[in-house]
Amino acid sequence: GYRRNREGDVFIREVSHGLEVASWEYLDTGDIQSQEISLDFLSLRSSAGDFGRVDFKVQKEGLLPGEQPLERIGITIPSGEHLSQRWGGFIRSASFRSFRVQLRVDDGGYFNGDITSIDFGRGYVALTEHLSVEPSVSFNWIDLPQGSFRTDLARARVNYTFTPRMFFCGLIQYNSSHNSVGANLRFRWEYSPGSELFIVYTEDRDTTPFRPIRTTELLNRGFVVKFNRLFRL
Repeated sequence: GYRRNREGDVFIREVSHGLEVASWEYLDTGDIQSQEISLDFLSLRSSAGDFGRVDFKVQKEGLLPGEQPLERIGITIPSGEHLSQRWGGFIRSASFRSFRVQLRVDDGGYFNGDITSIDFGRGYVALTEHLSVEPSVSFNWIDLPQGSFRTDLARARVNYTFTPRMFFCGLIQYNSSHNSVGANLRFRWEYSPGSELFIVYTEDRDTTPFRPIRTTELLNRGFVVKFNRLFRL
């Protein structure tokens, strides 16, 4: 990568470019499991800390016989290697802002077809000094020789900090490809240094769009209490 600071520029503080290569292979056959070449075409960081990037990726995915990532929605992908190219753009507001947003847009190839993705991810709203909300939503329009479809994912995370050692975190998520709504509620209390109490509740329900929650089918439910105590000798 290459990065330079723009001394005296009141708007753009930093400009950078880079190249990243990653590859995973099956040890028994040497075949490619996943490979990605990512070109950071241009990244800009403002004097306030806001960030933007334009990138280009070349990806290769290897599917073993019987491996079907889209089987749940009735689409069969041929086994073997699949090469795709994708352009993307990304912006993120500075971390000091009480209202922070993050947006990612991608367009290009996907398993011998095309995909367009929009991800409003990790938005952050500080309602009070103790309470914050992190909403996110993503949309994917996929066009394959076997068919076209769309998937949506919506999430909302709520964080409440009682004290520096005690907090509550709640996550609610809807996934259209699985027609499911899930919740994860977690309470953590570090009652003494190194000693903690966790209380976690999870629930997943099978649903269809716009169906009233009271008619959903329960898939699983869990309740966990974890307690640990550090003894110093």
